[in-house]
Amino acid sequence: MKIHSLSDVQTSSIGNNTTIWQYCVVLPGAIIGSDCNICSHCFIENNVKIGNRVTIKNGVHIFDSIEIDDDVFIGPNVTFTNNPYPRSQRSGQQHKYNYPKTKICKGVSIGGGATILPGITISESAIIGAGAVIAEDVKAKSIVYGDAAKYRRDIDTKI
Repeated sequence: MKIHSLSDVQTSSIGNNTTIWQYCVVLPGAIIGSDCNICSHCFIENNVKIGNRVTIKNGVHIFDSIEIDDDVFIGPNVTFTNNPYPRSQRSGQQHKYNYPKTKICKGVSIGGGATILPGITISESAIIGAGAVIAEDVKAKSIVYGDAAKYRRDIDTKI
């Protein structure tokens, strides 16, 4: 394994032949497989599992409850989210979440700038186009692209 001296890698769970480039932060609970390439300016949180032969390009942040299988390509500046209703922590309030699991299955390719909402499964060998907003599960061997934003409800409406 090669870890650039300008990265802060706190986990010891990294497979053989994995390279982590400069300005990355990897928290202690993360698990990273063998033969991975983690490019510069990436952040990998604690409750994250990354398989073997995964490429993560520059500027990707992988937060708790995200699992990435083997042979996945994640393009530059892909955005993963893990909280479906994020709010700023207010003074005196504790926020404890069971984040929904996001699963990126074997052989998936995600184009640069795509956004993956929480709790999504992208099934085996799917291709996600650059800039896509993924708001629902993606079936195996499919190609998806585009922006899914549309009005859902007022903020004061109870769920």
